[in-house]
Amino acid sequence: MKNPIIAIILAFFPGGGLFYIGNKIRGFLYGLAVFGLALLSIIVQVSFYDGRLTFIIIVVGFILYCISFIDTLITTSRYLKERVHYTDAANLGTEEQLLIKTVESERFYSIVLSFVPGLGHIQLGLVYRGITLLTTFLGLGIMILFVTFLTQTEEFLLFLAILPVIWIYGFYDVTQQFNKKQDGYELEDITIFQEFEKTKEDGKKSKFLATFLSVFPGAGHLYLGLQQRGIQLMAAFLFSIFILNELRLGLFLFVIPIIWFYSFFDGLQKASKVGEEELEDIPVVAYLINYQKWIGIGLFVVGFYYLLVNVVLPIFSPKIRDIFDIDVRFLFYQYFQTGLVCLLLIIGGVRLLTGTKKKQK
Repeated sequence: MKNPIIAIILAFFPGGGLFYIGNKIRGFLYGLAVFGLALLSIIVQVSFYDGRLTFIIIVVGFILYCISFIDTLITTSRYLKERVHYTDAANLGTEEQLLIKTVESERFYSIVLSFVPGLGHIQLGLVYRGITLLTTFLGLGIMILFVTFLTQTEEFLLFLAILPVIWIYGFYDVTQQFNKKQDGYELEDITIFQEFEKTKEDGKKSKFLATFLSVFPGAGHLYLGLQQRGIQLMAAFLFSIFILNELRLGLFLFVIPIIWFYSFFDGLQKASKVGEEELEDIPVVAYLINYQKWIGIGLFVVGFYYLLVNVVLPIFSPKIRDIFDIDVRFLFYQYFQTGLVCLLLIIGGVRLLTGTKKKQK
């Protein structure tokens, strides 16, 4: 007996699902065709530098890949309908055979349709929940692309990382709802947001939801009521992306994954303690509360910097160029930003060295 779910997962590898079910010749031909075309596109691009022909080969390979996946779905569906007859069918009654066939079929179609968020819920009869999840997934993707195109700012594409999170949650939720249905529970067709409000009114926090929200730095902490800690982590993550991109500090991009991993695993630890002990809202950088003056100075410096870049330089740079034949904007972007960052790093290093000596004494 072959598991249809494993066949669908293997279908992402061209011909793998068909080879697993037993259609080895067809699966082998699909795999050979797709990977052969991929290799051919590389050879054409390297040898002849023909981008148009390479693109055509890639499109044909992608079409064959899609045909292979659809063929696997159809073949697996037929295999599922005949599966009962291969498994002790002689020892089972007609009603038992029909029940097994119905459960297997419903599990198969629910999981397969869940590759598009919301369709698996609709298959289970949760129409309202499924439509909400589907519109959220598609609407968010379209909105991010629209804002990126409208503002010509590619940094907004970073938020596309939310889409796989929604996809994983939808896939997980379908399996949970299916298991509830098989256990005899009555499914309630409410949206995820209504379920969130329901648990909030009951005064309970979901460990799974807290873990799910921790994928975005600070969101899981805010859900658990850790406002100061969550806001600091979220602000540190977003501000790091903004400032590193604005000042072109590609050397320090490693800071962003460090903040993400710290926030994620800290959110996991906090979520694991839900219901076991009371959570304390301890800020990540507690001493910032006592240095509001320096925070204000930092905000003033940042505001002055953007006033200089976006107002002063565009107004006076053409006039200075006409009079003195000096491109102030070029000098500013080419040397001033890098020089300022180097100066701040040197001052910070000297500060740390002098502080270490004083402590030793």
